[in-house]
Amino acid sequence: MSIGGDLAEARRRAGLTVTEVSQRTRIRETIICCIERDNFAGCGGDFYARGFIRAIARAVGTDPGPLIRDYEDAHPAPPAVAAADRFGPVTPIRLRDRRRLNVTAVLAVALAIAVGFALYQVISASGHAPRVTSEKAASGRRHATLPMTPAATPGPTSSAHEIVVQLTAIEDCWVEFTTPRGGYLFQSYVVAGASTRWTFRHAVNMRLGNPGGVTLIVDGRNPLPPGTSHPITLRLGFHGAPG
Repeated sequence: MSIGGDLAEARRRAGLTVTEVSQRTRIRETIICCIERDNFAGCGGDFYARGFIRAIARAVGTDPGPLIRDYEDAHPAPPAVAAADRFGPVTPIRLRDRRRLNVTAVLAVALAIAVGFALYQVISASGHAPRVTSEKAASGRRHATLPMTPAATPGPTSSAHEIVVQLTAIEDCWVEFTTPRGGYLFQSYVVAGASTRWTFRHAVNMRLGNPGGVTLIVDGRNPLPPGTSHPITLRLGFHGAPG
């Protein structure tokens, strides 16, 4: 049986629906359904696919080890490519070609000077500059002369500084980030022993699936309440501090 088939069979033996597995793992139902059909394209890469397999297997009460090994056998890492193989040998420039390039550059500069001088004479004689008829040229000139504007002032739900989130997983855990209004940003699965760092320029909500199994530092301090073991949502960056 395939990886997805094993997971689906274990889920049915456990008497769980896809929705219940999604609630336990915080993995979207569409991704779980795809994995049960051995479609891992929506996982976002091999690292996340292995994490999803491990989380689903534990939620349905089966050993994730053989499934992870089957996945790695079916999706081997691509061989390393040397820089020399990727870019190929460098062909040296002959001296004669270099001289020809220099002569061409000199002629181009001389031609540009001559055209510029002639244009200056035409402008001086007419008393005003010619109108720009190309919309592309006009828009390019407007863009070139725009003054630099100061950075926008942070809104009521943004932080005046960067929010630095440092997470070290003692046990496997999942993390989901959303906007203050609940809009989905991204989800990450951090395996035990790994450390991850995120930086935000605006306020975010952080949903943490296993707060008791991680070490979390936000802007130099720990925002987790002591003794927290169930999934928790943290409001980060509101008025410059975790909420």
